[in-house]
Amino acid sequence: MCQHAPACPSAEASDHEAAVLVAVHPDQGWALRCNGVLTFDDTGELLPDGTIIAPHRAAATAGAAA
Repeated sequence: MCQHAPACPSAEASDHEAAVLVAVHPDQGWALRCNGVLTFDDTGELLPDGTIIAPHRAAATAGAAA
């Protein structure tokens, strides 16, 4: 799907989030990457094959809760 040279990481690659953004809709909370991965503001992802990756935000530190 990617037309870049060198090509962006595939949707199956561990670094698939490094692919170029081709559509961004912050008002709706999602973005589409050139490898077909949809990324959401909550850090969840939807891969082209329908696989869902749960949100994976960094845990808040103890200092931030105080």
